[in-house]
Amino acid sequence: MLQNKQILLVEDDFLIARPLAEKLEDAGATVIGPAATIEESIALIARIPDIDAALMDVNLAGEMSYPVAYDLVRRGVPFVFLTAYDPSLVAARFRDVPVFAKPVEFERVMEALQALTDRQTPPN
Repeated sequence: MLQNKQILLVEDDFLIARPLAEKLEDAGATVIGPAATIEESIALIARIPDIDAALMDVNLAGEMSYPVAYDLVRRGVPFVFLTAYDPSLVAARFRDVPVFAKPVEFERVMEALQALTDRQTPPN
């Protein structure tokens, strides 16, 4: 499903990050991270040139992950948000970004990532 795709995982809760990483790997993706902080996430984005998509928690230990989102947008990397809060609280700037409430429905998240990476892949 996500075969040969590099997916950045930005999540500060290990109990959520680990199963997400496993599901991504089961779908054939290479997981970058998980990154638990804004700084770590931005460093990974700078170091890894070919990120296909990202899966990102909106709130990282009390800090909004928007600096990471802006960096991804600048680089043309599509992403989805995860949140334990009301999805309508995501900044208006990112209203077109898919938002998934925790607890995460893995299948829906994987489908969204697949759709995003399919849009990024040029036709043969």
